[in-house]
Amino acid sequence: MRERMLAGEEFRFDGSFAADVVRCRELLRRINDATPVRDDERDGWLRELLGSFGEGSNIRPPFRCELGFQTYLGKRVFANFGLVCLDTAPVTIGDDTQLGPGVQLLTPHHPLEPVRRRERWESAEPITIGRNVWLGGAVVVCPGVTIGDDTVVGAGSVVVRDLPARVLAVGNPARVVRSVVD
Repeated sequence: MRERMLAGEEFRFDGSFAADVVRCRELLRRINDATPVRDDERDGWLRELLGSFGEGSNIRPPFRCELGFQTYLGKRVFANFGLVCLDTAPVTIGDDTQLGPGVQLLTPHHPLEPVRRRERWESAEPITIGRNVWLGGAVVVCPGVTIGDDTVVGAGSVVVRDLPARVLAVGNPARVVRSVVD
């Protein structure tokens, strides 16, 4: 099932994920329990957990993710308290992006059909967030979404479709309300 997930196919969590889940949970425990004087160690654990953790990046605890190794942070990314990243598909966050408190990046889909949902089948689509993006507090980004460079998403918005570069989007579902210019 793990290989199916990595291939972008429908899957169910089973024993093939056991080592990944244990590794992720143990590293998250260390990351989230680290005292401020252990920030260098915490950053080392984030580099170990994530697919990449760019120079100068900072994730404030608590932080939660599904697997870790499919999350890629560029340089100087800042994630405020309470980031949730369900990374059963790749999550890519570009350089200089800022995430407000309580942001959720959700790659999984669950079937609408009751029998398949009860059998715990799921699939996932990647999330890609460009460079210098700002996601306000409690923004939810849904599976398969790409957000363009320099875009701002207002607090509490739910992003269900791609957003172009250099726009302000707000609401549920998030809608572009204007361009962002220097």
